[in-house]
Amino acid sequence: MTKGRGILALSPLLVFLGVYLVSSFIAKDFYKVPVVAAFLLASAYALLITKGGIEERVGLFSRGAGDHNVLLMIWIFVLAGVFASTASAIGSIDATVAFTLRVLPGRFILVGLFVAACFISMAIGTSVGTIVALVPISSGLAEGTGAPLAMIVAAIVGGAFFGDNLSFISDTTIAATRSQGCSMADKFKTNIWIAGPAAIVVAVLYIFLGQGFEASAPTVESNFLLLLPYLSIIVLALMGMNVMGVLSIGILLNAVIGLSLGKYEWTGFLESAGTGIASMGDLIIVTMLAGGMLEIIRVNGGIDYIINLLTRRINGRRGAEFSIAALVALANVCTANNTIAIITTGSIAKDIATHFGVNPRRSASILDTFSCIVQGFLPYGAQLLMASGLAGISVASIIGYLYYPLALLFFAVAAIIFRFPRQA
Repeated sequence: MTKGRGILALSPLLVFLGVYLVSSFIAKDFYKVPVVAAFLLASAYALLITKGGIEERVGLFSRGAGDHNVLLMIWIFVLAGVFASTASAIGSIDATVAFTLRVLPGRFILVGLFVAACFISMAIGTSVGTIVALVPISSGLAEGTGAPLAMIVAAIVGGAFFGDNLSFISDTTIAATRSQGCSMADKFKTNIWIAGPAAIVVAVLYIFLGQGFEASAPTVESNFLLLLPYLSIIVLALMGMNVMGVLSIGILLNAVIGLSLGKYEWTGFLESAGTGIASMGDLIIVTMLAGGMLEIIRVNGGIDYIINLLTRRINGRRGAEFSIAALVALANVCTANNTIAIITTGSIAKDIATHFGVNPRRSASILDTFSCIVQGFLPYGAQLLMASGLAGISVASIIGYLYYPLALLFFAVAAIIFRFPRQA
């Protein structure tokens, strides 16, 4: 592919970023510009620059929008919306918030949620599942402690990325280790020396930032039955159940408890479920537009262009490691999916690692870590879209408080420059 054609293939992504950023600067408000509108313009542009008839181009876009990974994420969005809405309707969210405020001092809310998200995501192997479990109670905790809602949500998201990056059952861990030919244990031993210090620094920061927050006395009784929906989704997730199964059981519990306690009638439950589905409308549209646009970028050769560009001139082991990091990072920008980015670049990364003597456990760690870092800053990534949708705030507001990916980036780059951990 020629240079000009390669840049053209990537240009829809540049159009999206340009529209979103420029419009935000003009409005002087990053929270005001809808991501879905920027994606719509970029998607229309992607269709215009693609060869073929209208039906062929729309068919290509639709193939990406209807990809099974995209549809799976949409189903999770729908179930998450229904669960959060029905849990709110029966008072489960208020009861869970009240219980949390009783057992955890306000000044430790931030670090407590961060650490809880770290352990939950590490146990269940999914950042999205962790966000679904914890974010719905964030609004009540923000009101009860005076902490900014976006800061509380960001603490949960950061912890979710930590655990997902290290979990033995995470799909990113599986993809990274299989593509590089190393064991999960070896990759973990390398990763923990990078992600561990980053998490410790962020935890200390949250302790410091939380000193000004005090929990107000809860006015809602923590009826144990109302705590069951949230306890169940955490326990079931920790047992390894698929996130869709977890949410389905949570919704069923909301229905049974709500009807038995007289919180609503059957039609009230259906109305609440419909409200939850409607609340996820923007997320669903953004996910489909992103899937379609990124499929066009892939078919037009955008990802292949990135791979060829970054692997053209590599000099030395550090250069090889930085090339692997940049390779998976840019692929992640173009796919908005950690696992797909790793799978897409895994074989190229292995060739680079073998040629320049990079240990497989190290290349696997780099693939997983840098894809996680990039995913933390994508306004169209599933994790941030889910968190913003459940909390009812903008993606930009969450990114402004998202400290863990920044800390992880610092330690990951330092690990390459200063060659640590040594055993890797």
